[in-house]
Amino acid sequence: MSVLYADQFKCTLSNMNEILLFHHGQGLTDGVLAFAETLRSAGHLVHTPDYYDGKVFATLDEGVAYRDEIGIPELANRAGAAAQSLPTDLVYAGFSLGTGPAQLLAQTRPGARGALLMSGCLPAAAFETPWPAGVPLAVHTTEHDPWVDLDVARALVDEAHGDLVLYPGSAHLFADPTNADHDAELRARLEASVIAWLDVVDRARQAARA
Repeated sequence: MSVLYADQFKCTLSNMNEILLFHHGQGLTDGVLAFAETLRSAGHLVHTPDYYDGKVFATLDEGVAYRDEIGIPELANRAGAAAQSLPTDLVYAGFSLGTGPAQLLAQTRPGARGALLMSGCLPAAAFETPWPAGVPLAVHTTEHDPWVDLDVARALVDEAHGDLVLYPGSAHLFADPTNADHDAELRARLEASVIAWLDVVDRARQAARA
């Protein structure tokens, strides 16, 4: 496991990955869509499924209540359906609630190119299978996010031989301008770190094919 701080990732030249990005508990907000556009501008193909059926909530608490109304099994089914028509060679990504389906697919759908978990993660054992060998993982969180268990994050990253990227403070959805936790500086650092990591993932894939 490597524990990094956001400014330790330096971008060189971004290459194209295909990414399935799952939204957080407030829904498919303009902030999540803007993040997807940032990755597209860096040369990546990004899919943003809406597993809340168009509902967007003003607060995370409202969104969590809707999540509970739907139920986690149904959300997992919707996430799986979003991936069915796509290739298996994907980077699965998610914010907060969206890290659940991203991690589920990365661990249980063979062929994953990588997993990018932002403001959340679960133990690998939650999906009754170890982390798949050779699948890159990056977990991004603030150091004191009340929604993230750092011990769980460290254990997951250690199992996956991945990266835990830490940001100062306790903000949860700091990368979403529609959320009260938004921090423009941290969002910019996250975007730069993610783009650099995606470049590393793609270069590793190309080297493996050589």
